[in-house]
Amino acid sequence: MAKKMHTPEEKARLVLECLRGERTINEIASENNIHPNMLSRWKVEAEKNLHILFQDNAAKERRAKKAHDDELQELYAQIGKLTTQNEWLKKKSGL
Repeated sequence: MAKKMHTPEEKARLVLECLRGERTINEIASENNIHPNMLSRWKVEAEKNLHILFQDNAAKERRAKKAHDDELQELYAQIGKLTTQNEWLKKKSGL
């Protein structure tokens, strides 16, 4: 039996229907040909990650930019060190 892939939109619609509580998970699952355990898993995952919708995107961007800048500084330091070593080796080898 082939596994049916569900779109994120379909999952969201079904989970919202579960969260409303107007019908049971079993009713919703049987109507949409989905196993109730799958629908329950989607619901738990949605409830667990709901806080992500309200996180501050600016803070995420600042953290990402800071991490990028730190990595860039580290790479520039490494380039400087390697350039110095290269110059020293050229000088010592007489080239």
